[in-house]
Amino acid sequence: MSLRVGLLTTLTLAAFAANSLLCRMALAPELIDPVAFTAIRLGSGVAVLIPLASLLTERRPEGRAAGSWRSGLALFVYAMAFSLAYVSLETGMGALILFGSVQATMIGAGLLRGERPTPREWLGLAAAMGGLIYLVMPGLAAPDPVGGALMCASGVAWGVYSLRGKGSAAPVATTAGNFTRALPMAALALFIAGGTLHASPGGVALAVTSGAVTSGLGYVIWYVTLRHLTATRAAIVQLAVPVIAALGGIVVLSETPTLRLGVASVMILGGVAAATLARSRQTATLVREHQSGEHRRP
Repeated sequence: MSLRVGLLTTLTLAAFAANSLLCRMALAPELIDPVAFTAIRLGSGVAVLIPLASLLTERRPEGRAAGSWRSGLALFVYAMAFSLAYVSLETGMGALILFGSVQATMIGAGLLRGERPTPREWLGLAAAMGGLIYLVMPGLAAPDPVGGALMCASGVAWGVYSLRGKGSAAPVATTAGNFTRALPMAALALFIAGGTLHASPGGVALAVTSGAVTSGLGYVIWYVTLRHLTATRAAIVQLAVPVIAALGGIVVLSETPTLRLGVASVMILGGVAAATLARSRQTATLVREHQSGEHRRP
């Protein structure tokens, strides 16, 4: 993994973790309801992305609009289910279900496409998943079945959204198009929710920040990053998000650090590092062999 890709990946993971923090900060004290949070989040993303896309010149396939309705639907399902699930789920259990679902979706799709993870990548994945389970499982009760199902749907939808964005040649325009298509779905959800809607100024501010910055701009960076990652590696690196979110909780929400968090962080980040370095070394070896073969030609 090059330095540029590494920096982009780090920025993306930080944005994903910030989304969890912002959502919990808004929903836990009931500053806003989950449907309104999601609608404002998506609307704020559109407000930032449309002007940005018009200012940038990106190459797009002739005759094709940026984004798609399928990606817009995946984005809406992810965002709405994510917000609804965190009403009843604890942060740790929600993270486990979300990223477990993302893992299964993206790695499964990669295997179907012919990707074959190396033994070291499988070992890194096992270490990271083990660390994630160790982080969130002890002391937690069984999750609320409705909340668990919603977070599972959110993870699958995010995996699908990421996979559909891997080949995007115009990440800003594509993300703007997807957010725009998700907006009428959010409007329909607002109409259905009706009298249950409520929002305080603080809740609106958190939703706007989530939509405009950590979602809108964060997803653009993610689409750029996905060009350089296999589906397997893209799934594995996202396991670092719960660790970043937990550290953010310590700093922002004054949560108490524990030995368990330290041990789990080492396992997760170590597993991610092992998996990404394994693929980098494999790629470097293939490049050297290819160059060596060219030099031997008469």
